[in-house]
Amino acid sequence: MFDIQENLKNLPDGPGVYMHKDRLGNIIYVGKAVSLRNRVRQYFQSKKNMAPKVRSMVEQIAEFEYITTGSEMEALILECNLIKKHRPKYNILLRDDKTYPYIKITNEDYPRVIKTRVVKKDGGRYFGPYSDAGAVNKIVDLLNSSFALKRCSAVAFPSGFKPCLNFHINQCRGICTGSVSRESYSEAVEGARDFLNGKNKKLLDRLKSLMDEAAEKMEYEEAAVYRDYIEAAKALSATQRVVIQHSKDIDIVIPAKGTEETHMVLFFVRDGKLVGRESYEMEASFEEDSGELISAFINQHYSELPNFPREILLTRMPADKELLEQYLSELAGHNVSLVKPQKGEKKALVDMAYKDVLEMVKTIDDRAANARERRRSLGADIFGILKEMGAVSGEYDGREFRAESYDISNTNGVDTVGAMVVFNGLKPDKSGYRKFKIRSVYGQNDYKAMKEVLTRRFSRVFQGDPAFEVLPDIIFMDGGKGHVSAALEVIDETGLDIPVVGMVKDDRHRTRALVYRTGRRVGAADGLADDRSGAEEQDRCGRGQDTSGQVDGYAEISLKGKPMLFKYIGRMQEEVHRFAIEYHRSLRNRNASRSVLDDIKGIGPARKAALLEHFKSVDAIRAATAEEMEKLPEMNGGAAKAVWQYFHGRETTTENRNKEK
Repeated sequence: MFDIQENLKNLPDGPGVYMHKDRLGNIIYVGKAVSLRNRVRQYFQSKKNMAPKVRSMVEQIAEFEYITTGSEMEALILECNLIKKHRPKYNILLRDDKTYPYIKITNEDYPRVIKTRVVKKDGGRYFGPYSDAGAVNKIVDLLNSSFALKRCSAVAFPSGFKPCLNFHINQCRGICTGSVSRESYSEAVEGARDFLNGKNKKLLDRLKSLMDEAAEKMEYEEAAVYRDYIEAAKALSATQRVVIQHSKDIDIVIPAKGTEETHMVLFFVRDGKLVGRESYEMEASFEEDSGELISAFINQHYSELPNFPREILLTRMPADKELLEQYLSELAGHNVSLVKPQKGEKKALVDMAYKDVLEMVKTIDDRAANARERRRSLGADIFGILKEMGAVSGEYDGREFRAESYDISNTNGVDTVGAMVVFNGLKPDKSGYRKFKIRSVYGQNDYKAMKEVLTRRFSRVFQGDPAFEVLPDIIFMDGGKGHVSAALEVIDETGLDIPVVGMVKDDRHRTRALVYRTGRRVGAADGLADDRSGAEEQDRCGRGQDTSGQVDGYAEISLKGKPMLFKYIGRMQEEVHRFAIEYHRSLRNRNASRSVLDDIKGIGPARKAALLEHFKSVDAIRAATAEEMEKLPEMNGGAAKAVWQYFHGRETTTENRNKEK
């Protein structure tokens, strides 16, 4: 057993990182220290002056570990890496997982302008991030077209290299032809770089002129293209305002604490202009000191970036200012200063950004309140369903519900697949989506297919599969009584107690009610109408007949007067149907592209394509001799012999051919 007091005596008096763990061995906090001995001991002294969050954490500490480092800088870097790896419960975490797009000018002999969501330290020049992905797509297309830049990823152009279509339609200078000088191409790239830096007036004036010219000629489609380019350029620079007389690149970091969420707002000032703002959600309590929030954000956010400005303006200076500056300077390769401006244009800039953040926080709070009310309304509705079914008792406690929904898709009983989607509260949880290729059902029988899907889903629970270990609070079936009975048959066999509800549609294919089975089974059931065809059974169910046979009744819950639940059920139905259809189509298309040639050993995609291109059809290949097939560059004697044998089932020996003659 870990003796905390005994291990405190052995702590070294030097820099390092410490990790607090709970009774289960989970890391709940990671911290850095100039002196591990002094810092870690502080947690186990008097709790009188501790913040509530720290006191709560200390009560859960069962043991701790530490890693010594050579310097405080090494400790800072290690702390950052460990926080990202373990995401401890009590650390301030940069929780935002949005991947905003950037526009990148690549680091190549002949650079390209591309859109990317992955930032690497590869020497490329990144602009952004931008929140309008559509505008980014248009701007990338505009710059490539306007400056005729290289779009292909090829970096070497050997003799005989053929230019692509872009060259022939004057959308590329044709680097591959060897007729373009590096100097002229660099000038074009510099023009694109100037545009992305905010110097866009020249290009916008040109686009407006082209738009007006096309409109005068009544070439309205072409004019619309130029109009879209102009609007995209304005969207990317909509927030650009000259705020600093001397052109500078600056970031502004401001914490924003709402009633429910804590955000860090990052403003981008490029070439003296405010060009963008992004908000990052922080996993932190409201009691956190603003300086600690800023320090945690700077540490985690900037460690992922390839380059950033020399100056970062703050509203509150973190306690480890000097250490962060040293860390950022080493990352960036140039001096980086953290500044809290007291007067002048920088102070005015921060004040303007702060006012913007206050408005943003108000909007966030309003949105959070609306979402909270929607969650409460939906949760109350679902709890009401469960209560009506007799699945729960008591009063609604405000929690969110995990719901799973299932659907079957096929074409006339062929390529049957099942789909499972997951909703946590109001939102779909796509990480929980699962798809199933039906193995045991042939022909049209949705009930048997559904039973296979559910059997496989819940058997994985008992096998300990982590991908299926979380159980739902409720299951929604895209169907009526028959689907509910089929699902319950599987669930009852597992011994689980999960409520199942069917989503019943009206004549206009809109969900009008939810249906569930009342009472208990009155006899053993081997399956839902296994001796009848699925088509017959579904037809009977569709006419409103009770096809269960082994249950003592069903009840319906009308969705009338429940707008939130009605919208939620409709969205869930659309989502599970979409997911099932997409999987079915991909499977069907994959099977449709197959041919008998795929079953021949030694015939891969290249040889298959060569045979079909030369002989035009499988029948022609079947009629060809091995010698004819062997003449193709992609074929050899063994492959040709294998194809002939597959179709004719005998050896292609000279002796056999002589006998035939």
